[in-house]
Amino acid sequence: MILLDGKKIAKDIKGEIAIKVTQLKATGGKTPHLAAILVGDDGASETYVSAKVKACEKVGFKSTLIRLKDNVSEQELVKEIHKVNNTLDIDGLIVQLPLPNHIDEMRITEAILPSKDVDGFHPTNIGRMILNLPTYLPATPAGILELLKRYNVETSGKNCVVIGRSHIVGFPISILMGRNNNPGNCTVTLTHSRTQNLNEITKTADILIVALGKAEFVTSEMVKEGVCIVDVGITRIESDKTKSGWKLLGDVAFDSVKDRCSFITPVPGGVGPMTIAMLLKNTLMSAKRAVY
Repeated sequence: MILLDGKKIAKDIKGEIAIKVTQLKATGGKTPHLAAILVGDDGASETYVSAKVKACEKVGFKSTLIRLKDNVSEQELVKEIHKVNNTLDIDGLIVQLPLPNHIDEMRITEAILPSKDVDGFHPTNIGRMILNLPTYLPATPAGILELLKRYNVETSGKNCVVIGRSHIVGFPISILMGRNNNPGNCTVTLTHSRTQNLNEITKTADILIVALGKAEFVTSEMVKEGVCIVDVGITRIESDKTKSGWKLLGDVAFDSVKDRCSFITPVPGGVGPMTIAMLLKNTLMSAKRAVY
């Protein structure tokens, strides 16, 4: 069993990006600039945005954090997005999810210019992804592809089963794993809450990607020998065995399945760090005008 160490690979990618930023500046290019909008004071969102800002600093990017109260109107949020859209110095914009219930997330996503949508969620960028055109790939699916590529996981001709059909992870990774690319060229099955005989389907998987949001949902009886498992889920639970009083669990029961795996991502330290690395990569692409 080989761990797909996202923490290590993300560090490597950030190092590569930092070198490219130095080269870009040396040749008269602009410093990449990422803006983030944070609505409210949700603890998890604060942590995620803080990690993104720190990552920008480490690779030589500029960053701007725009804080808004949780009772901000949808109209006011859209105005803030338009301000960033019209700020030429800013290359990428992310609006941290989830948003308060009174705000329509899709309207907010559509308000971001596709050329600055470094999260890769805008319908224009999703459409370009489906057509295999140059675009910003959604950061988490892009991170999964990069992990598989850098660990030389064979995907061509393999059966890939995806659990979960979110627009952020499950749906896009199912498209990407089926494309005529490397990684890719899989036969993909997308499963979800209405799927029948799920255990029988997951046992066919050479590559199992789990993005469900249910702690330790996948157990050893659901997988076959030699499977490659990518665990996207992360759930915080109370624990009396840690100083913090809590620990993080993935969607896969790691100890149950690890001896059956050829490759597996840990939680934490697997897909999570890769998501931020891919966000930085998309922002660099935007600064270099490599897509739009």
